[in-house]
Amino acid sequence: MIKNRWIEACLGVLGALALALTAQAGEGRWVRGTVAADADGDGRADRGGGIAGVKLSNGREVVLTDRHGRYRIRVEDGDTLLLIKPAGWMPVLRADGLPDLWRHESSGKTAHRLRYGGLPRSRAHGDFLLRPAADAGPAFEVLVLGDPQPKRAENVEHFQRDIVDELEGGHWRLGITLGDVVDDDLALYPAMIAAMARLRTPWIHVPGNHDLDFDAPDDRGSLDTFRRHFGADTVAWEEPGASFIGLDDVLYDPRTRRYSGGLREDQFEFLRNYLGGLSRERTVVVAVHIPLFGDFDPGHRRRLFALLEPFAQVMLLSAHTHTQRHFFHGPEQGWHGRRPLHEYNVGAACGGYWGGPEDARGVPDARMADGTPNGYATLRLAGTDEPVARWTVAGDRTDPVMHLHAPRVLGQGAWPGVPVLANVYMADARTVVEVRIDDGPWQPMQRVEDKDPLLVAENLADDASEVLRGHDRLVQATVSTHLYRFNLPTDLALGEHRIEVRVDDPWRGVRVASTRYRLEARP
Repeated sequence: MIKNRWIEACLGVLGALALALTAQAGEGRWVRGTVAADADGDGRADRGGGIAGVKLSNGREVVLTDRHGRYRIRVEDGDTLLLIKPAGWMPVLRADGLPDLWRHESSGKTAHRLRYGGLPRSRAHGDFLLRPAADAGPAFEVLVLGDPQPKRAENVEHFQRDIVDELEGGHWRLGITLGDVVDDDLALYPAMIAAMARLRTPWIHVPGNHDLDFDAPDDRGSLDTFRRHFGADTVAWEEPGASFIGLDDVLYDPRTRRYSGGLREDQFEFLRNYLGGLSRERTVVVAVHIPLFGDFDPGHRRRLFALLEPFAQVMLLSAHTHTQRHFFHGPEQGWHGRRPLHEYNVGAACGGYWGGPEDARGVPDARMADGTPNGYATLRLAGTDEPVARWTVAGDRTDPVMHLHAPRVLGQGAWPGVPVLANVYMADARTVVEVRIDDGPWQPMQRVEDKDPLLVAENLADDASEVLRGHDRLVQATVSTHLYRFNLPTDLALGEHRIEVRVDDPWRGVRVASTRYRLEARP
């Protein structure tokens, strides 16, 4: 027995020496640490508080803590050590309000080369603290922002007045930003982090194409400044019955300074390792920036879908387009799951890039190119049910789900070819939108692909104005995927007639909007 122990000790020393030599050769090093409970919030691990079964990753491999909360994992220069928050626990928040879930391993070689600083020199130490979640039930809400995208400090103030002021004091289990935290000026990151800290909500950030270090020599280094502020660009977060995965899907080519949608090989390795350890009955929500139905590598999409197909419930969240849309992937896109794969392309918090005339708060109109007012989304999850999404228009206490456009006057007996148009912000291919005139029967409206007439009118007003009506013009109208049409009847009595449009909103129930038009006798 003594001889065996001596042999084991010698082997241990030799193994440690081999690891040390490997690390010196630049092939990485082992990080050891403990994940422990801090129930009283004093910043120290509770006695005997190690937490078993917590997942950690270097962006490729995934390891588990043992029964004492201990783990070890290998990291290389440029890696970010990530703790995957387990269900029933919440992370400690850092001084800046972001969750303390990462450690960078960096030689600091980009710190002096990149305009915005890149990653400074740091060593990934291994201890983390978690606190028991006050609310760990299976039903919860997640706040989702697409493209806050301030281009200058003034836009950060717009974001605070329009979005943060309205949300402050709310309660969500998690917040997700779907990229373009800023618009190329990465020096605005601290101001955005300070604004978001007021929400006191743990937050994960997905990078966008406007979050890049454009002076980086390669795609791997193009997110160094983003990572310095927000942590890993491949993240996962677990709640009861659900896993959230955030992925950088912006592939940057420094030779052309252009980007495309796709994933790196290390991300596929992470997904294989992480998803392989999950129950197939879990809901999986994948958050990216560039939509998978858009300029996204088809081969990468098929590989991602193949990894996701075994799960009972999958949802994709994307942003980037500054419009709002629901897309259902099927065999044509390479999806062969149990049901069509729902991708919610979330509207932008900045709308149309903080453009348009300002209101009494000094906040621009900022509606998007499809006519959707800017705002934020909320995702509600409950057990194995399909996640339900809600869009909230920023700064509008009436909480509209649509807006209408109709003529003010038509000639009695004229050809009935002039429509009422309803822009229903959260409508998808399954949505039924109905209309009635006065107290007549409800009739279906026809979904059309057209430009929002209210935004077209604003574009024409911008054209006709001799001066800028705001700091920036509103965006040019593009085709909306959630516009509904009904030709107004002209064979009714002279005078005013009420138009009512109703939709069964998945979150709010049946909602009705109304307007009026008048019939006059023609000369």
